Amino acid sequence: MEQNIGLQHYDLVVIGAGPAGTSAAIRAAELGARVAVVEASRTGGTCVNTGCVPTRVLAKTARLVREVRIAHEYGIATSAPEVQWDTTVTRVRATVDKVRSLKDEPGRFAASGVELILEGRARFADANTLVLDSGRRITADSVIIAVGGHSRRLPIPGAELATVPEHVLELPSLPRRVAIIGGGNTGAQLVTVFSSFGSEVAVLDVAPRILAASDSEVSAAVSTAFAEQGVAVHTGLDGVDSLVTSADGSITLTWRAGGHSVEREFDAVIMATGWPADVDDLGLENAGITTVRSAIPVDQYFRSVVPHIYAVGDANGRDMLVQAAHFEGEAAAENAVLDANRRTPHHLLPAGGFTDPDYAGVGLTEEQARERDPHCIVATVPFTELDRAVIDDRSRGFLKLIADRRRELILGAHAVGENAIEVVQSVTTAMAAGIDVSTLAGVKFAYPTYSAVIGLAARGLLAQGAASLEGSVTPSWPVRGCRSRPAQ
Repeated sequence: MEQNIGLQHYDLVVIGAGPAGTSAAIRAAELGARVAVVEASRTGGTCVNTGCVPTRVLAKTARLVREVRIAHEYGIATSAPEVQWDTTVTRVRATVDKVRSLKDEPGRFAASGVELILEGRARFADANTLVLDSGRRITADSVIIAVGGHSRRLPIPGAELATVPEHVLELPSLPRRVAIIGGGNTGAQLVTVFSSFGSEVAVLDVAPRILAASDSEVSAAVSTAFAEQGVAVHTGLDGVDSLVTSADGSITLTWRAGGHSVEREFDAVIMATGWPADVDDLGLENAGITTVRSAIPVDQYFRSVVPHIYAVGDANGRDMLVQAAHFEGEAAAENAVLDANRRTPHHLLPAGGFTDPDYAGVGLTEEQARERDPHCIVATVPFTELDRAVIDDRSRGFLKLIADRRRELILGAHAVGENAIEVVQSVTTAMAAGIDVSTLAGVKFAYPTYSAVIGLAARGLLAQGAASLEGSVTPSWPVRGCRSRPAQ
């Protein structure tokens, strides 16, 4: 039975203290609202506590292992590296704690006048009333749902035997054989981590290629690199059927491919098969909200079907990335407090992965550009043309720029290779500023740097007539025009 411990009213209650919720709460407080944040676990959100931050530390560790393996080529005498899993896990957790400490959300809330409530999960009793696990009831004029997401297990027999990405650090030891189900961003990064650590790795996906949402050339390049590193890449599966514990404690994984059943034994199976919003058990039905595909439908202003209830970040199932969540939180806060109609642009959202090699992309893929814009042109510069990449022995990769021939604007950028994410981020800045191809081609880049590849690619676009530049020459790297597909 619920305890009526007290009833407090707020202008705005934010459910969740991850990046979207934190940004929303602090912005609303800046606008003069009385704000409370309800957090069921730890501040910082999934990305800091169990997602991006720990994954990046693992990726850094994996890079160090690879560097030690080739150190002798530079005259540095070393022995073969050996990953001590317990020490690695300790390092990861210490780094997570350090990041959380530096972010200091509780301190930021206090300084902004936001009340942080750590009394368990919040559930709607009605559209304006929330009941906490503690029994406390609070009311609000507006509510922003920013609860984040969680890994999804496949609904198959033995799914409980698998590990999900946010629980990877709970593996008791470094597995000798690892199967990763799901070749998206998370799965691909874990492939590199465990492969670099010396595990035998297989990655499985029902999609026709890994990194299916990326540009096809990015996907192909990363897949080829994985295969050359000894990773077994299984794509286009008919399905994954079951997991069964074997007598020796290993896991037998069964899947179907090409109409045939395949069985393999692994020491660990990781399911990176989706990221639904964590909206179960919020009592949404009591507020008049129905989820669609495990997320809360919202309009362009992040309002749900109930106008004073908003959903941002993973909760609305749109971009589901930290870099979008911050802006969505702020926009929803302004809309809730000021009754405004602020939107956030979603077409410029750089994303990528710390794999071997790294990859990244922003804007339209080449496939999308071909469908949408009959005037697009494409320039691809291999990293072999980049002195810095040759110097660092990181010449595997490329940068692809896609541009509108008439408007002279960049439509998309996609890269594979060293510092791919940073390179694409720089292009994103140019796209956001509306810098045209001619201007970008005239930017002077420091030498020798990876970012210099941007200038090379921009000049490649000019050579095709994306813009006029007196004295331009045809480069040695491949450039090609896009044509729209014929009408069906």
